[in-house]
Amino acid sequence: MRALITGATSGIGLAFAQILAKQGFSLVLASRNTEKMKQLQKKLPTQVEIMTVDLSCVSDCYRLHTAMQGKQIDIVINNAGFGVYGNFTKTDLSQELNMLDLNVRAVHILTKLFLQDFVQRDYGYILNVASSAGFFAGPLMASYYAGKNYVLRLTEAIHQELQQTGSRVQIAALCPGPVETAFYARAHHAPLHGISAKQAALAGLKGIFSGKCIILPDTATKAIYVLQRFLPEAMLLHLTYTIQKRKEG
Repeated sequence: MRALITGATSGIGLAFAQILAKQGFSLVLASRNTEKMKQLQKKLPTQVEIMTVDLSCVSDCYRLHTAMQGKQIDIVINNAGFGVYGNFTKTDLSQELNMLDLNVRAVHILTKLFLQDFVQRDYGYILNVASSAGFFAGPLMASYYAGKNYVLRLTEAIHQELQQTGSRVQIAALCPGPVETAFYARAHHAPLHGISAKQAALAGLKGIFSGKCIILPDTATKAIYVLQRFLPEAMLLHLTYTIQKRKEG
């Protein structure tokens, strides 16, 4: 079996690559960082193909899909992404748009293109890495939260469509809370204590292969998912702002 992983050179993406390699999957790694992919290629105990792409560019999303034709991809993991922290009036617009191109538009394009392939052959798995941020609006990370809401709701809707048609294709959204990765450094706010990238990746793979739609990798995230269904929106907004404000380092 062969897995395509975007953003596989660090964090959850790296954990996915390490776990799947040990399970005997062949891998295709897609990232902008050629050197890191080459280093990882040497370390993983499986066949690894690398493809240098900037998935914030539409043309590279199509180029990646075209390059995978005939390679029998069994699972696509849309993991690449980053966050932007700060008051919406002060964050850099070009950086936010680049983030949305990667976190939202690339996920949309790759999901659609590979899903069409998978539905045609009635087999395949797509795992979109969303976030518990997808459950809320997110003051001080407004664009990031909005993008993860999009990924989560898109995935849920497609999952229902597949069920209604009796398709064997599976799609799921992995929604972790804080994960101990370099994400927070790139978002320019203080890190949070969370689960390991390996724990998040293991939960994601277990969930997608068991047919789940929304994958909550730990007890805290499950509690948050339940809690947000009962609290008033105004209270959730205030709590989220307070939590985000405390991250300023």
